[in-house]
Amino acid sequence: MRCSYCYNPEIVLGKGKLSFYDIRDFLYSRRDLLDGVVLSGGECLLHDSVKDILIAIKEMKFLIKIDTNGSRPKILKQFINNQLIDYVSLDFKATKAKTFQITKADFYAEFVICLGILLKSDIQFEVRTTVHSALLDQNDIDEMVITLTELGYRGKYYIQHYRNESETIGNPGPSFINFNVKDCINQDIQIILR
Repeated sequence: MRCSYCYNPEIVLGKGKLSFYDIRDFLYSRRDLLDGVVLSGGECLLHDSVKDILIAIKEMKFLIKIDTNGSRPKILKQFINNQLIDYVSLDFKATKAKTFQITKADFYAEFVICLGILLKSDIQFEVRTTVHSALLDQNDIDEMVITLTELGYRGKYYIQHYRNESETIGNPGPSFINFNVKDCINQDIQIILR
């Protein structure tokens, strides 16, 4: 994906790479200081060695959280079934109609499959959306809440406001909070601003 508001352009564009050995050595040095590790991105499930990395992290007795854009449901399911991850943050990028416009990719169906996998599993997870006011508005958030409900999701839905101070892939310009959480009334989903 190439979301214009992405604040990790160096990772998405392939810069700033660490080797598996660099990561392993760093984590060994933190074994009694940290409880868990977050694999993020871009999309961490795209990495060729992600399974080996997860196994090595588990062998060091760390908990593992995955931040995913929901584009790799088969990989996600495999790692859940093999108990290689402990928590998932699933990005709900946009409404179906706006997914390609915002992400420059069409992984909406994969997102829906990932949500279904998580709903059927015992793993703890959250659904979250980063909001840039030029890209998503109150109507979009309302539609996304309805979609989550229709797909069977119950629980917390985190809305993260775009950080204006970060370097991004594109230049979406400044963003302003343009919606009111209180207007997104749904008895099954609790919307939380981050």
